Amino acid sequence: MKLSRRTTLTALGGALAMPYVRPSWAQAGTVNVYNWADYIGETTLSDFEAQTGIGVVYDTYSSAEEAQAKMLAGSTGYDVVDHAGVDMPRAITAGIYEKLDKSLLPNWANLDPEVLRILAGWDPGNDYGMPYMWGSVGFTYNVDMVMERIPDADMSSMDLIFKPENAAKLADCGISILDSPTDIMLMVLKYLGLDGDTTNVADYDQVVEAFKPIRQYIRTFDNTNYLNAIPNGELCAINNWSGDYATAAGRAAEAGIEMNLAYFVPKTGAPAWVDCMAIPSDAPNRENGYKFLNFLMEPQVAAGDTNYTYYATANVPAKEYILPEILEDPAVYPDAETIGRMWAPKPFSEEQDRAMTRAWQTIKTG
Repeated sequence: MKLSRRTTLTALGGALAMPYVRPSWAQAGTVNVYNWADYIGETTLSDFEAQTGIGVVYDTYSSAEEAQAKMLAGSTGYDVVDHAGVDMPRAITAGIYEKLDKSLLPNWANLDPEVLRILAGWDPGNDYGMPYMWGSVGFTYNVDMVMERIPDADMSSMDLIFKPENAAKLADCGISILDSPTDIMLMVLKYLGLDGDTTNVADYDQVVEAFKPIRQYIRTFDNTNYLNAIPNGELCAINNWSGDYATAAGRAAEAGIEMNLAYFVPKTGAPAWVDCMAIPSDAPNRENGYKFLNFLMEPQVAAGDTNYTYYATANVPAKEYILPEILEDPAVYPDAETIGRMWAPKPFSEEQDRAMTRAWQTIKTG
């Protein structure tokens, strides 16, 4: 059963919160890692232990907000943390992470300069974070279910969701929106012809207004359960992160379910994201943390992570080892035209965070 960066299946219950604990044979100490649930290759941790003798204590989280709150609280005991790139400016200002000593990271040369450039918008000079995975935000559609209800549906347009007459027709087959305001609200801003990086918090009121006429047709705001619901045919229009589309499609195929799914980055634009690995300033096992980061940048290791998670790696030579069906999937590795519709959001101020949270609660409660 595959889970991705953004998903925590209820079928696994509390198991996901259980840390991966190093085997007793580890002789070279430990490294404490904090990451999204199942956002790593199936054998990456055990391979690292076998190669280095360093045991891995692996804790997981299910939302970026959860991770950020924990790290801001401090004294976590972690040596390596996966942190959302867009949230790095606040973490850097707060002194949560140390500047990377790249002399300890010889595999840094394997990283994609373009992904480094995007991440540098949040981490100037790429001083604090090692890019890990990257992707887009968009919509996955069950094409047959949608076309049955709206034969002329334009799946590249957010009109398909935000025009009430369309949303009403899709309500019975299931509309799901990400419970992630920093993703969907920015998409709606662009859809409305506004600046996705607006600092005018009054613009968020227009997003609230855009949701009002369709709120009754949205079945769920969800980051966690749609990977079960999509293959089961319980949803037909899903706002999601790119890798989750590929995982859902793969899961349907593995179950022998024929399902015509398609993923679209809206033509009006959508945020790009980059997740990065960082070393806390108070890491108790700093040296082992660097060894773990460098190991993740080994091409075959990075490829194994992508082959399991269906998210694009920032590692260029890893592509030699990535499954062809993943490399050729435009949802995972978008073409130039799609990349042209994506942008790296500017960091949010505290005022923006508060205003966005208020607006989002208004949207969800209707």
